[in-house]
Amino acid sequence: MSSRSVETPTHCPYCGLQCAMTLTRDDDAIAPAQTVQVGGRSFPTNQGGLCQKGWTSAELLRIPDRLLTPLVRVAGTLQPTDWETALDVVADGVRRARESGGADAVAVFGGGALTNEKAYTLGKFARVALGTANIDYNGRFCMSSAAAASIKSFGVDRGLPFPVSDLTTAHAILLFGANIAETMPPLVRHVAAAADRGGLIVVDPRRTPTAERALAGGGIHLQPSVGTDLPLALGMLRVALVEGYLDRAYIDTRTTGFDAARVAAGEWWPERTERVTGVPIDRIRRAVAIVADARQRDRGAYILSGRGAEQHATGTDTVSAIIALALALGLPGRERSGYGTITGQGNGQGGRELGQKADQLPGYRAIVDPAARRHVAAVWGVDPDLLPGPGKSAYELLDALGAADGPRVLLVHGSNLVVSAPRSQRIVDRLAALDLLVVSDFVLSETAAVADVVLPVLQWAEEDGTTTSLEGRVLRRRRAVAPPVGPRSDLEVLAALAIRLGQPANRFATEPRAVFDEIGRASAGGAADYSGIDYDRLDREQAVHWPCPDAGHPGTPRMFLDGFSTPDGRARFVGPRHRGAAETVDATFPLVATTGRIQAHYQSGSQTRRVDELRSSAGEMFVQVHPDTAQRAGLANGDLARVVGRRGVTVGVVRCDESMRPDTVFLPFHFPGAARANLVTSTALDPTSRMPEFKSCVVRLEAATTC
Repeated sequence: MSSRSVETPTHCPYCGLQCAMTLTRDDDAIAPAQTVQVGGRSFPTNQGGLCQKGWTSAELLRIPDRLLTPLVRVAGTLQPTDWETALDVVADGVRRARESGGADAVAVFGGGALTNEKAYTLGKFARVALGTANIDYNGRFCMSSAAAASIKSFGVDRGLPFPVSDLTTAHAILLFGANIAETMPPLVRHVAAAADRGGLIVVDPRRTPTAERALAGGGIHLQPSVGTDLPLALGMLRVALVEGYLDRAYIDTRTTGFDAARVAAGEWWPERTERVTGVPIDRIRRAVAIVADARQRDRGAYILSGRGAEQHATGTDTVSAIIALALALGLPGRERSGYGTITGQGNGQGGRELGQKADQLPGYRAIVDPAARRHVAAVWGVDPDLLPGPGKSAYELLDALGAADGPRVLLVHGSNLVVSAPRSQRIVDRLAALDLLVVSDFVLSETAAVADVVLPVLQWAEEDGTTTSLEGRVLRRRRAVAPPVGPRSDLEVLAALAIRLGQPANRFATEPRAVFDEIGRASAGGAADYSGIDYDRLDREQAVHWPCPDAGHPGTPRMFLDGFSTPDGRARFVGPRHRGAAETVDATFPLVATTGRIQAHYQSGSQTRRVDELRSSAGEMFVQVHPDTAQRAGLANGDLARVVGRRGVTVGVVRCDESMRPDTVFLPFHFPGAARANLVTSTALDPTSRMPEFKSCVVRLEAATTC
C-alpha cells in the first residue's frame, strides 16, 4: 500500500519575518521526522522564498541530541528521571524559596521565540501561580529601546505599522543599523526596487552585504563610528531643516513638540556631525535629499531601524532621533511612506505584547494601570490586588540571582542565557548561585547544561500555536509531525506546576486553541487587541493584523492613517541629546567592539549550530578587523586572536577586511564557550528601556595560541 504525501502550511521557526512554508511528510498516520521536507509558500512577506536557515529548518526535527526525558542533577551530574519526579522537584524548590524569601524569591525568564500562547501563559503563571513580579524575557535585549521610543512618539509599539510588501514599490529606504541581507534575506527582495533606483541608504559601521547591495545600485553606505547613530540622525534632521525638506503642513497638523527636536538638531551643524560620526557631510546631504525627494513626489519613502542603532545605553534616544527625522519629513501614517523597526526574533512582537515583559500585562497594557489590572484579573479569575507590580528588567533580574535579597529559583523558557546575556561569565556565576535552576528546552543548550532540572519540551512543528510577525500580522503555526515520545508542551508543563502549587486544575489551559481564545479576552480593549481573531479565522484568512477588536473587523495592516495612538491623535517629537557610549577608548583598550549576526546562524546558535549545513557554512568564531588594525596587534588573517575587554576575553580567528573601520572590531554572537562574544560586552543600561549596550564596548587585540 503506497503512502501519500501530507502537506502542512506553517511558518518558519526563526526570525520575525515569519516566512510562510509548507512541510511535507510521507504519511498522515505516522510522521517520522526523517521524512519531512521544506517547501516555500506564496505569502506577502517572503513571496515563496526562504533563506538558508528556513530551507534547513526540518533538520531541527531530527537532531540526534534531542532531549527526550527530564533530567535532574544528582551529585553534580544530570540524571534521567520521570516527569512526575522532575515536576515534584521543581514545585518543592519553588515552595521552599517562597517560604523563606517570599514570592519574589522565584523568577521566570522567557523568550521571544515562544508562541503567543506560551508567552501569555508564562506571564500568567508567573503572576498568578507564583505571585512573583520577577519575570522578563530576552526581548529586553532585542526590541525594548525601539518599543520605548515608539510608545513615546506614537503611543503604541508595533515593529512595522505597515505591511512589509509596502516597501516593494518604494523609491527610498533608509536603514539604520539593520543588516537584512544576512539576518532576513527574503526581506531584501522588498528593498530591491529601491536599491536598483539608487534609493537604498544603509547606516552601519561595517560594509555589510546589505551595504554592498545599496552600493551596487548606486545607493549610499553611511559608515559612522560605533555608537554615533544618534548624532548622525540629528545631523540629518538639521540638513532637512536648513535645506528646506521639512513637511511643514504635516508637522503642523499631525505632530506636537517639534521645537524640542529643532533645538536638539540645531547643535549638529555639518562640521560637528562629520567630526563626531566620521561620515562625510556630502553623503549625509545626499541621503536626506533622496528620502525627501521620494516623499515629496509620493514615490514611497521609508526609514527603518534595527539593533545596530538600538542596542546601546542611548538606544531609546537614538530611535527617538530617527523617528524625529521621519516625522520632520512627513513619513509616518502615510499610504506610501512610513517609519518602522525590524523585529529580529521569531515572535519578538507577540512576545512583548502578551505579558512576559516585566512591566506589562496582555494587550500591551501597563501593569501599573488599575483598569488594566482589573480587566486582566477578571479574565484570570483572581483578585487584581493580588497581582504583583512591575519587576526587574532582564539584566537586572539576572544580576540579582542568588543574592541575599534576590531570587533563589529561576525558571527559563526559550532562552540560552549563558551565551546571549551581556557579561556572560557574570551571569554564569549568578546562575550557579541559585538554589534551583530549571530550564525547559528541546536541546541541552549551554544554559540547560548547567541547570538543576531540565524539562524536555516540544518544538515548532510538533504543536499548534500562533506567532505575530514584525508587521503585527498574527499567524498560525501548525503541528506537522508527531513529537517523539517523552517531551511535553510548555503549556502542559506550566499547568502541571500550577496545580502542584495549589492552582485550580482549570485555570491554566493546555490546548493552544483554548489559550488563544483567552488571549482574545485578555487583550480586548488594549493597544494590541487580538479579540477579533481566532483559529478558525486564521485558517480561513491565513493571517490578520492587530489591532482587531471584533470578528467583523478587517484587521489593521496600516496604522496611523487617521491619527496616532496618543491622547490627541498627534505624533510626538522628542529632542534627545547625545551622551556617547558608556565606555571610551584609551591606551589600554584602543578599539571598539560591536556584535551582530551572520547569515547561517540565529541568536545564541543553540539550534543552528546543530544543523550540519549551517554549521559548516558559518565556520568558526571570527574577529573581523581592518588589516592595519590586525597588523598593529601583531596579527594576520587566519591567526587566533584574543579580544580583551574590561569584563572578559573572547577568542576567534582573525578575518581581515579592508572595508572595516580601523577603530572597530566585529564579533558574531552565536558561538559558545571561550568564543562567546558576550564575555566582553557591556552591561551599561539604557535608562528608559533597560537595554544593555551590546553594540559598543572597548577592547584590545592580542595573539592567542589556543581557544
